[in-house]
Amino acid sequence: MSLAQVAAAARSSAALPLTLAVAAVDVDAVGPADGADGGSVGAVGVDDTVVLPVASASKLLLLAEVARRLDTGELTAGRPVAILPEDVTGGTGLLGRLSRPGWTVEDLAWLTAAVSDNTATNALLRLVGLPATARLARELGLERLTLHDRVRDERGPDVPPVFATGTARDLARLVALAVRGTMATPTASARLLGWMRANTDQGLVPALIDHDPYAPGFPEPLPGRLLVANKTGTDTGVRADAGVIVGARRVAYAVVAHWDVALGPSTERAAVHAIRDVGRALAAWAQRPA
Repeated sequence: MSLAQVAAAARSSAALPLTLAVAAVDVDAVGPADGADGGSVGAVGVDDTVVLPVASASKLLLLAEVARRLDTGELTAGRPVAILPEDVTGGTGLLGRLSRPGWTVEDLAWLTAAVSDNTATNALLRLVGLPATARLARELGLERLTLHDRVRDERGPDVPPVFATGTARDLARLVALAVRGTMATPTASARLLGWMRANTDQGLVPALIDHDPYAPGFPEPLPGRLLVANKTGTDTGVRADAGVIVGARRVAYAVVAHWDVALGPSTERAAVHAIRDVGRALAAWAQRPA
């Protein structure tokens, strides 16, 4: 199994009525591995520079900025954050359904990472500001990963049409930087990965992988076993998953599917199956001896 077979798994969806963008980075490869462009020693990509809606997978950028600020002291983990009426929204999450009015910065980060809580996301975005996420993206070389707005129940003509856009390459690069300990600082990188490890949505890339979501010790590998940390995203016509598979090798990845919802639910099912097939190829590569 090679990274080329990851690309082959992605290209097998070419006949489907959807775009499937894939980027994978072998974090432990010797040589240039950040490009995810197929010509790099440890990276491969298929449509990985196509800008697509990436839904909640983009919350990794927000969490990265929060982790960076906690490391510098600009924020403290225990700082209380009030939930304002404009923060509350539907969709994924729990805060909009709970009675407690205040939470800490780290509470909100855990909720954003673990259950993709939209209300927690909005509170954190209000705290750090969209410009800060854009600045961090530029500093990390994530040229096309952009949070455009807060999460909303409805999008009218006077607001951005989607929450976030980006490329599979930028999402995979962000994860790879965290795994290498170079997303701002080693401490901020480790904090981001810890939050990702709490993600409860294992229905896309990890769905068909024999892994232990509760094993201690992440990100240290376990002999003969796979570990996963990731962040998924779901929106109308969008499924996305960005994370890392830890085995004999550490593989950072991003997979984004986008399709026309007018094609019906069969296309959504095909997108999910295609993402899971890529996940199996990624897992096989992660199990290959380094």
